[in-house]
Amino acid sequence: MPAPPAGRRKIGTTPCPDQPASAGFLLPATSVSNSPRSFAVFREYSALNVVECWGDDVPEGKLTSFPMAVKCQADETVVFSWVTWPSRQVRDEAWKKVMADPRLQPDANPMPFDGKRLIYGGFEAIVET
Repeated sequence: MPAPPAGRRKIGTTPCPDQPASAGFLLPATSVSNSPRSFAVFREYSALNVVECWGDDVPEGKLTSFPMAVKCQADETVVFSWVTWPSRQVRDEAWKKVMADPRLQPDANPMPFDGKRLIYGGFEAIVET
């Protein structure tokens, strides 16, 4: 079954204001993460959990792949991460605060990756077991 067009739900799903919502990230990185600092900020602004995974078995693709999506260089690895919030409303309100927080500004906390190759988006949980 093809994916629904961007911004549309699959047939049979309905929005639930109390449904957890996530922000997902895919990026290339060469150095050790600065995540402990950012994790604390996300948690301070109501995140339920923060997960960061560094690729250890991420194959190169011929048409598509995680490394191709972020234009991974030979000295980089793919990082797959997500933050879960209690609801989309909480996520949207908290995100503004996270982006404005001085502890996460580039001059105070340089990103250990090329932000131009960061892929991100908001996601609503459809199934959780």
